[in-house]
Amino acid sequence: MKQSHSSVTDIEIIEDFSSTARCDEGFLRVRRLRCRNRRSDGSSSPVYRVDVVDRPRLDAVAVLVYRRGASGLEVLTRMNLRPAAYFRKDNRGAMTVPDPAAGYLRVEEIVAGLLEPEDKGEEGLKRRAAEEVREEAGYAVKPEDIQLLGGSFFLAPGILSEKVFPAAVDVTALSPVEPEGDGSPLEEGTQLHWRPIQEVLEACRRGDIPDAKTEVALTRLLARQA
Repeated sequence: MKQSHSSVTDIEIIEDFSSTARCDEGFLRVRRLRCRNRRSDGSSSPVYRVDVVDRPRLDAVAVLVYRRGASGLEVLTRMNLRPAAYFRKDNRGAMTVPDPAAGYLRVEEIVAGLLEPEDKGEEGLKRRAAEEVREEAGYAVKPEDIQLLGGSFFLAPGILSEKVFPAAVDVTALSPVEPEGDGSPLEEGTQLHWRPIQEVLEACRRGDIPDAKTEVALTRLLARQA
């Protein structure tokens, strides 16, 4: 996967087949439910609707790749094509707070990947984290090198069933090779950057890096280093 500057300037919608697609198929699946709350006194709430978004591979691991340099800790980030964030621009009229970004064609974030069915327990989690670091960052790390950064977390528990497991790995003594990627068009022109950890954290808090898993992993690693 070449890390040269991407020539991608836009994502073109060829077809919007939302009106004919089933909600229980595809990469994301929407369950549309009618629910009611059951109370300890035996009574129930009125019936209300709930939409739940999930997928067959339910959860993900996010890995903060870092190294120690003369100026302190540096972290590796990836600039990825993110269509869902990009198409947010089509809903400007619904924004209660104006978004300063013209369109999030790319989002800067840390290494991450979906957990496969065979990735069971802490051992499987570390194995998948190491594989994602090799595939997305080009560093051959071992599962035992992976540091788990506490408990998993929801990104949007009101609608998404996915939880993210944060982790980190120190690659100070390692030399990378060209990341192979997964061959997806979504990885076209992916760019890797090494940046001081405080610089990245400040970018998260300004909203320049609008990715929650990146900020969570950064703050947890810094707390552990302290």
